Amino acid sequence: MFARMGDAATTRRMSAAEYLEWEREQGAKHEYHLGEVFARAGGSPRHNVLSNAVGAELRAAVRGKPCHVLSPDQRISAKQGERYVYADSVVACGGVRMEPGTSDVLANPSVVVEVLSPSTEAYDRGEKWAAYQRIPSLTDYLLVSQISVRVEHFRREADGSWRYRVIEAGGAITLANGATLPVDAIYEGAFELDAG
Repeated sequence: MFARMGDAATTRRMSAAEYLEWEREQGAKHEYHLGEVFARAGGSPRHNVLSNAVGAELRAAVRGKPCHVLSPDQRISAKQGERYVYADSVVACGGVRMEPGTSDVLANPSVVVEVLSPSTEAYDRGEKWAAYQRIPSLTDYLLVSQISVRVEHFRREADGSWRYRVIEAGGAITLANGATLPVDAIYEGAFELDAG
């Protein structure tokens, strides 16, 4: 789902400011890391259903809490001036704060969700997860499988360490803020569709 851009926009290195200005004019989404720009391709029908379903379940779970669920179109600052990414779903609690000087770069994600794909799984588990861990506001990171009913949940503990759990069919995800999401509801009807 990611590839280095091959057009003129990436034959030179971009500063973060140049990327943000350029990205706002693009029809497709691109991620940024230390001057390099990566295209983000669309997902399979199953990927898209899971992304929408987890967003809907998150919205239901945080209803009544000071949280907002944002779409996959929300750009996230993983490190100001160095790394900008998109997730399959994101929640901001305690208000929605943008990176200084911007009106469209989320600075305070609380929950980030990635639906795993063969082309991005290593990135989502590795380099991207390492970047997410450095965001002070992040409390929960969810990896949603497309192969089986399985959600991996990393939750930040009070001491700053990350607790890892696997939740499968019949289980529920409990976020750091106490909200719960039933795993079966996320996967309802997903396996009727192509995973691509």
